[in-house]
Amino acid sequence: MSGPDLSESTGLISPAARDALQTWLEHQRALKGAAENTITAYQGDVADFLAFMTQHKAQLQGLGALAKITITDMRAWMARTRGPNVGPRSMARKLSAVKAFYRWLAEREGFEPTAVLSTRAPKYQKKLPRPLAVDAAKALIDCVEIQSDRPWVAARDVAVLTLLWGCGLRISEALGLKGRDAPLPDTLRIVGKGGKERVVPVLPAARDAVEAYCRLCPHPPEADGPLFRAIRGGALSQRAIAQVMADARMQLGLPATATPHAMRHSFATHLLDAGGDLRAIQELLGHASLSTTQAYTAVDTARLMEVYNRTHPKAG
Repeated sequence: MSGPDLSESTGLISPAARDALQTWLEHQRALKGAAENTITAYQGDVADFLAFMTQHKAQLQGLGALAKITITDMRAWMARTRGPNVGPRSMARKLSAVKAFYRWLAEREGFEPTAVLSTRAPKYQKKLPRPLAVDAAKALIDCVEIQSDRPWVAARDVAVLTLLWGCGLRISEALGLKGRDAPLPDTLRIVGKGGKERVVPVLPAARDAVEAYCRLCPHPPEADGPLFRAIRGGALSQRAIAQVMADARMQLGLPATATPHAMRHSFATHLLDAGGDLRAIQELLGHASLSTTQAYTAVDTARLMEVYNRTHPKAG
């Protein structure tokens, strides 16, 4: 697979730096298993940084020059990058990409990247996801079921949302299911972000919803084709499902945070509230870090201490 296109920034990036960036991106893809969306973001963020340094220094920056970047240079880049369309969260992401590139480049070229790695990201308040209450999630699915005047479309939308809520799938994972996956088995083998594979139990409600959709769908099933079809038979888009939920939440008076991804949040939260194990929920969601699962489930310190005090052998 060819690397990302750097043509837009070619004139502002030295050939050596451009080649290094391409090599690093391939390293991220092949050895780190980074997703294509991540690769694209890395490419844009680091290319913009390299292009800025050319303009800032008024000459193309080869690898030797890039090894001599100072704290002042980093501050100039951050000051120029921050703006109305680049908030603290986006700035932190860009800096993270530049640091990752520099760690790799410094190891390869044998220099000390202290100025880059010591640069601090702007502070920002992490937004906790807002899961739906159980009755709100049920109401959304009930509402979606009567929204379309095409019974097969209504059944399709119910099936997708039931997979998000009942199995904790990402919307991309649900829409990535193929015709050969139906009828759904007791467990699904899902390949998520970064190629990370996990096994997800399929609830009877989700299996029944998919079967109901398959019975009504007018488009002949294709083993290698998408399981969930758009009106004309093509693959169903994430935007279409987002619109379905937008229409339903307006009817129900739910907030704008009631999105397809909120159904996945709700899966985690409702499992935890029912006594589910945080580590097991992490596996079901496919999170590499337990802290990510804690954010999804809005776990607070008091709740964690309660679990600790109840289960740790030395607590008694």
